[in-house]
Amino acid sequence: MQVTEARGRALGTLMLAALCASIGGALPSFAQTRGPQSVAPVAEGLIEAVVNISTSQAIKGPQGLPLPSVPKGSPYHEYFDEFFDNKNGRSAPDRMVSSLGSGFIVDGKEGIIVTNNHVIDGAEEIQINLHDGSKLKAELLGKDTKTDIAILKVTPKTPLKAVRFGSSAAIRVGDWVMAIGNPFGLGGSVTLGIISAKARNINSGPYDDYLQTDASINKGNSGGPLFNMDGEVVGVNTAIISPTGGSIGIGFAVPADTVAPVVQQLRQYHEVRRGWLGVKIQSVSEEIATALGIPESSGALVAAITPDGPAAKGGVNAGDVIMRFDGEDVNSMRSLPRLVARAPIDKTVPVEVLRKGERKTLQVTVGRLTDDEEKTLGGDDKPAPGGAEVLGLKLSPLTEALRSKYGLDAGVKGAIVDGVDPKSPAAASIKPGDVIVQAANEPVAGPQDVARRIDAIKKSSRKSMMLEVEDAKGGHRFVSVPVE
Repeated sequence: MQVTEARGRALGTLMLAALCASIGGALPSFAQTRGPQSVAPVAEGLIEAVVNISTSQAIKGPQGLPLPSVPKGSPYHEYFDEFFDNKNGRSAPDRMVSSLGSGFIVDGKEGIIVTNNHVIDGAEEIQINLHDGSKLKAELLGKDTKTDIAILKVTPKTPLKAVRFGSSAAIRVGDWVMAIGNPFGLGGSVTLGIISAKARNINSGPYDDYLQTDASINKGNSGGPLFNMDGEVVGVNTAIISPTGGSIGIGFAVPADTVAPVVQQLRQYHEVRRGWLGVKIQSVSEEIATALGIPESSGALVAAITPDGPAAKGGVNAGDVIMRFDGEDVNSMRSLPRLVARAPIDKTVPVEVLRKGERKTLQVTVGRLTDDEEKTLGGDDKPAPGGAEVLGLKLSPLTEALRSKYGLDAGVKGAIVDGVDPKSPAAASIKPGDVIVQAANEPVAGPQDVARRIDAIKKSSRKSMMLEVEDAKGGHRFVSVPVE
């Protein structure tokens, strides 16, 4: 049936009126605003501070395919070498390769630019292409491979447009963010999205704490800023997950709360000086949390203490669970290294630990992390005299013969595991040669101490017990084993 234009308008008016009546007489927002609110006012004030970074470096030329040999003395030998540039075994010449990335200006007067370390890594020349098309040579002031952050310096004739850092801790999942990049030197490009997740660990380094966003981050956008709707930098766009190389809505940015102190230290020292606590830690699993009586699997369990380190001097013990550091909650094992790393060196901070069911606040003076310190973060079926067989473990006193058998130092104390029933629950986490040094947070002098702790745990109606175990290499770990 044919509908005239006038009739069509009339039908449209009736339908709109019916829609209004169905929702209480109010027009829906999309009918009033013609789409979402524009972010143009925010972008216009920021885009000049985002730059394109062009780098070049020389790499060795390819060797190419093997060339046929011509006997020396042949009348064509000289011409052959000259044609293939292979005289005296010369290889192909080095070739220059270029790469492009993005960055942003944080100090327009001094000409300080922040970008990713992987954007400028290995570069022999760095050129900054500004939004207005002008170009400046840049020098590298400092870099931090662990957070993938680098800062560059240019010498501008007049102050440049700069942006400031905001709080990445304050931003919430679902908040709008805007990514600006200058990937090909053609000018800034703007993409919009939300924060999809926080505290993402993508196994790229020891301080992973990424913001995840669906704002498009494409090739060449690495090193560009991620802004909140107040125009503050809340992250540095760093990585994407994509099978094609283009954005599929999974991008990651280094949080501003991580970047800002790194930038400050690189400007001041040309290196990053991180705090150090001197502990080896492990996650608090649900089993260990049950054994400790912790209602939530949070905090960082101290597996070992560095002798004479800051934690040891401050009274932290192996077996403590660090719940708060310098006034901030330790929500997981991975969060503690980040909190300690950004703490000022030589500052005395409160450290709240859970010890034997009680919370204690200790005062610890933060040390400085060095490379060396960072790298450290079956037999007879019958028990020996004084031994015990519990939980499928054959425990024996530490004799010289057993120390020699398992390569244990003279200073190791506890009950040695000289056999494990493969069908026992403990077999998954304990092996022959391990030494139980603590049981239920109490020191172990021998096998009978372990047996007594197990009896006490059973009488308390708890279903598991935590053991501190030391291996032949001096490594400490905590395991939770069922006692039923």
